[in-house]
Amino acid sequence: MEKKAIISKDKIYRYKLSRTWDSTKPTILFIGLNPSIADENIDDQTITRCINFAKDWGYGTLLMANLFAFRSTYPKDIYLIDDPIGKDNDNDHYLLECVTQSDLIVACWRNNGTYMNREKVITELVPNLYCLQKNKNGTPHHPLRPPRNIHPVPFNF
Repeated sequence: MEKKAIISKDKIYRYKLSRTWDSTKPTILFIGLNPSIADENIDDQTITRCINFAKDWGYGTLLMANLFAFRSTYPKDIYLIDDPIGKDNDNDHYLLECVTQSDLIVACWRNNGTYMNREKVITELVPNLYCLQKNKNGTPHHPLRPPRNIHPVPFNF
């Protein structure tokens, strides 16, 4: 499997992660809340789960981007720093690059996407979003929650 990641020099932000196992098949993008520890070498539980969904659905490349580029295993840490989105709009640049490279886009950021109006900004920029399921409050489920046999459904914010 080919593994790549675009991470800031100081390792505080991750803008894009990719995993390719079959370049002849389509590409899927998952948009999460914020990145955890996964990088060009390591897969975390979320990335592993997204890879499994992608393989099950017939994709050969997984792209992962996020509403916030700040790396933390605790999602609420985005509230603790001055710039959780990322420096110089790099995060939006890479997120939109991922969108143009993808055949299917799956929102999976859970409940904190409303912070800094990110959910609204991204849903306006990215047409034809899908999700795994919706939470009771209408936000898209995180990949670790739904059953493995689920299929993406349209996401309307």
